Amino acid sequence: MYTIALLAASASVALAQTTFCEQYGTYTSGAYVVNNNLWGEGSGSGSQCTAVNDASGSGVAWSTTWQWSGGDNQVKSYANSQYLFDKKLVSQVNSIQSSVDWTYSNTNINADVSYDLFTAADINHVTYSGDYELMIWLAKYGTIQPIGSQIATATIGGQSWAVWYGGSPQQTYSFVASGSINSWSGDVMDFFDYLISSHGFPASTQYLINLQFGTEPFTGSTSTFDVSHWSASVN
Repeated sequence: MYTIALLAASASVALAQTTFCEQYGTYTSGAYVVNNNLWGEGSGSGSQCTAVNDASGSGVAWSTTWQWSGGDNQVKSYANSQYLFDKKLVSQVNSIQSSVDWTYSNTNINADVSYDLFTAADINHVTYSGDYELMIWLAKYGTIQPIGSQIATATIGGQSWAVWYGGSPQQTYSFVASGSINSWSGDVMDFFDYLISSHGFPASTQYLINLQFGTEPFTGSTSTFDVSHWSASVN
């Protein structure tokens, strides 16, 4: 028992120190992945490091600290937590349950806090893009805006969302909350159901291939995005 307890304590300490600053540094625990994902770092200058604070079968806790300048209208990164699941047609998905609690240390920034999902007609499509992208912006800071233009306003889960659409060839639908939502729990499938009924989303030919939550910084001084808990499931 003493040995097991000691090993558990050591594992906890090691996890608390899991920090990575490389462009695509990742940490995986079961069905959860945390990714530094500095995919747009070349459009400006700065740095970003991501830390995993806790991970279990019930979710992950993580944070990312960044500072970026230059390329004011360009996304620098998308540090995120990802849930791994068996890909299936959107029409075969019953629910996408998720919950999150997060904070930002600095709001004088250009950045968003968002869910990001991709779908594709090819089940083997790369998972960092798709035929369609669904973004759910729980917060928007500064002067940034989603891809395209606003096409509607929708009420989903008792919350009002501005619906944006644009992009080619990847078609992106973005739902932008009217204010910052620091604690959210619900069914992401509700957003797909809205797109199916109101905008003709082809659920019977599009596979859900990726599910992520994170932040997209554009520019700002040193800021920390802290996710005290994020969990997800695809049923």
